[in-house]
Amino acid sequence: MAHILSAVSGSDVDVVPITRALISVSDKAGIVELCTYLHSKKVELLSTGGTAKKLREAGLPCIDVSDYTGSPECLDGRVKTLHPKVHGGLLGVRGNPQHEKDMEENGIGKIDMTILNLYPFEATVAKGAAFEQCIENIDIGGPSMLRSTAKNHAFTTIVTSPDQYDEVKACIEEKGGTTLSLRKKFAARAYSLSAAYDSAIATWFTKELGEESPVVTRVYKPEFPLKYGCNPHQKPAGISSLLNTNLPFTVLNGTPGYINLLDAANAWLLVKELREATGLAAASSFKHVSPAGAAVAVPLKDVECEAYEVTPENAAKLTPSALAYLRARNADPMCSFGDFAAVSDVVDEDTALILKKEVSDGIVAPGYTPEALTILKSKKGGKFIVLEAKADFVPDSVEYREVYGMTFSQKRNDIVITKEHMTQKVVTKGGVEALTEDAIRDMIVASICVKYTQSNSVGFAKDGMMVGVGAGQQSRVDCVKLAGRKVSTWYLRQHPKVLGLKFKAGIKRQDRVNARVRYIEGDFTDEERTRWEAQFETIPEALTAEEKDEFMKKASGVTISSDAFFPFRDSIDHASKVGVSFVAQPGGSVQDPQVTSCCDDYGMVMSMTGVRLFHH
Repeated sequence: MAHILSAVSGSDVDVVPITRALISVSDKAGIVELCTYLHSKKVELLSTGGTAKKLREAGLPCIDVSDYTGSPECLDGRVKTLHPKVHGGLLGVRGNPQHEKDMEENGIGKIDMTILNLYPFEATVAKGAAFEQCIENIDIGGPSMLRSTAKNHAFTTIVTSPDQYDEVKACIEEKGGTTLSLRKKFAARAYSLSAAYDSAIATWFTKELGEESPVVTRVYKPEFPLKYGCNPHQKPAGISSLLNTNLPFTVLNGTPGYINLLDAANAWLLVKELREATGLAAASSFKHVSPAGAAVAVPLKDVECEAYEVTPENAAKLTPSALAYLRARNADPMCSFGDFAAVSDVVDEDTALILKKEVSDGIVAPGYTPEALTILKSKKGGKFIVLEAKADFVPDSVEYREVYGMTFSQKRNDIVITKEHMTQKVVTKGGVEALTEDAIRDMIVASICVKYTQSNSVGFAKDGMMVGVGAGQQSRVDCVKLAGRKVSTWYLRQHPKVLGLKFKAGIKRQDRVNARVRYIEGDFTDEERTRWEAQFETIPEALTAEEKDEFMKKASGVTISSDAFFPFRDSIDHASKVGVSFVAQPGGSVQDPQVTSCCDDYGMVMSMTGVRLFHH
């Protein structure tokens, strides 16, 4: 068993004045300003190499570490700070008689603060540098000084990032030195940085040997707390970023919650990929981490304008972003109540005005015009959530999730759905020539949508918009039935009887949406019917099953996409009832020939994409 060291006693102090600081940084952002401040407080500056050169160019006096220690840098700079005068100055316990005696006898002065960054090892690897160059960018002196300073945090301050500089200056200005609480906090972050740095080296080195990593260390920096997690009793909750990386979004307004941010991440990825795949502005409407609707900017037909309560004249004036969101929201406006929206393009005033009249929790987009931002910030009494997606954010290729003491890891599902997936293997009669450009677009829209829908899932699309999404069912045919019911509702909202409903003045927009859906469904209780009828100037005549069936016979040109293969023909049989003409699915089932034959029976065109899109 290893010998456990006893604690070393010393002075009990809170505020430690800074008299000497050692500075060695690779990221020189803000370092001149910080050292100028320290110099104004009569702090002696020790430095090395490029950092010393930078400080001198700014007119700041500094002592080279080699002059301070009396030992020159050697071995191509590999040995600069590995010296008793450096580490003794950092590790010496103030007020401990033996330490004070040892330091005096060996000419070791106290160093109160270390400001450093580590060599950019990960950046070197990311650039594809040779093995030998990566090895040379493994920092030795930096982590050693970091650990020495952090260990002696009772007396010494370790500063490892430019985002700490203002806090250091404020503390010194107010207290005359650094406080113990600050030193402890900075020490904890320093050890986290050291762990992440060593983990990156170990992971890279082991991969170079062709083996699995012996250990994976992921270090997180808390960014902001959340009110609670999925449910109010799940506290505490918060959002963190990977150390030395940024979050993918900036909060411009409101206070996002746990589920809001899950919706935002999935909704943003969906519209971003739709934009890239189709070249059209895209939007999505999310609820509970699945899309209620998604769409690209395709002009509206007159009957759609009437169903969506927009005049053809106003529809023609809509910007692409506004048009895409109007379609996405109207895929399933009942489910979109209280949604989280995403738009692929900069949000303009038109889009903001559509959102203004809808019940919605928030939006994520790559940017906002000033007019749009003003409108959105005023929504929900100023609480509407506005997130700005960072264009330069690049997620890790491997993602992790921790559940019940197990940490899962997998390569991100970064497959890019393209036209080629829809045209490379058309297995039904007529082949690829039977696919229209509109059908290919709808296949792409539906497939990208199910990629971000809780599995099992299928999605129906028409005219560039989802018209039915079936999420989270254990049986694929149940997904088809669930989504198919939504397709029928979407179609029947365009029935003359539905369009002709005469609401009383003052009935709210969402109440009108819900009333139309219940009219189509028709399965009222006596109590419900009384309240429903009270919304109309005259009581509507029932929409009969025969009328609905007759209207649905006109349905055609609908696309269905499935996140996994159809195991039986029953899903296709049911899809035929809601106007499906085109099918996209991965294929790979022993029943593929039966399903293909079924599609041929109904005159459908089916593409096998070869890509499964489970999402959990």
